[in-house]
Amino acid sequence: MDSLAELTHKLREFAQARDWEKFHSPKNLAMAMIVEAAELVEHFQWLTTEQSQTLEAAKLEQVRQEIGDVLIYLTRMADRLGIDPVAAAHDKMVINAAKYPAELARGNAAKSTEYCKS
Repeated sequence: MDSLAELTHKLREFAQARDWEKFHSPKNLAMAMIVEAAELVEHFQWLTTEQSQTLEAAKLEQVRQEIGDVLIYLTRMADRLGIDPVAAAHDKMVINAAKYPAELARGNAAKSTEYCKS
């Protein structure tokens, strides 16, 4: 399996080989990612929670491919902006840990502003 850094490098080479860099602005990549995210969501539209957790093999493969598309565009956007997405996720987890302390957030899907008064 590739690391995220290896995937980033492969995607950069893929785009360069096709002269797509000029199309891969952060704006265009963000828009493309949202389109792919919408296609991902479409597979779950009208399913119950249980149904969404027990997809048939063909549907699961379609979802897998949409997840791949979302990751490709997210990875390209991060690369074009010089952002390390793994570091960004780690940093965001630190923020989320402070925003959603386990003793207050456990079992609670509310926004932190609904139970934390800072």
